[in-house]
Amino acid sequence: MPHFLDPVVLVNSLGLIGVVAIIFAESGLLIGFFLPGDSLLFTAGFLASQGFISIEALVVLTFLAAVFDDNIGYAFGKRIGPKIFTKEDSFFFHKKHLVRTERFYERYGKKTIILARFMPVVRTFAPILAGVGRMPYRDFFYYNIVGAGIWTLGLNLLGYYLGSLIPHVDRYLVPILLAIVLTSFIPPVLHFLRERKEKNKQTNNGLKEKDSSIF
Repeated sequence: MPHFLDPVVLVNSLGLIGVVAIIFAESGLLIGFFLPGDSLLFTAGFLASQGFISIEALVVLTFLAAVFDDNIGYAFGKRIGPKIFTKEDSFFFHKKHLVRTERFYERYGKKTIILARFMPVVRTFAPILAGVGRMPYRDFFYYNIVGAGIWTLGLNLLGYYLGSLIPHVDRYLVPILLAIVLTSFIPPVLHFLRERKEKNKQTNNGLKEKDSSIF
């Protein structure tokens, strides 16, 4: 991970306001897909246990940031609509990420808003696609609140309580952060493998039908 994206460096350098700003950008704006949201929330919680920042303020502000930025993403998607699929690729936007998120919606429906919180890249595009697909705002608001609460409170408090309960937990911080990053990639990898299996199955079925038609 680049030094400037190191969660410990980010929290120590930018403080609470910086953490909140990054969570705001990472969850619902196109510019935030590369930011380390999961590990940042955990690290901020851990550093709060060491007295660097207030855990109460951290929990409340990161939750609000996660809720409001997804609302911005939803509004953006609703306004732009299907036109976003014709947008040219750039540093901040790649259609492959949009397509990947769309497939998640096809499989999990509205629950994608919750599940996407724990998946890098997908959580950036999920609220946007909810707006593109004209998901009823009442439904979006409910799933958004639940997802934001589980994500921010869960990771903040996990970092906080581990920092409070385990002596010298700072010695294990790097392995813990690596575990969080690796864990966040498990859902997309499983999704990719499942898609590949289904695609191979469809291909094999197509070949069998073609062979049977010959005879």
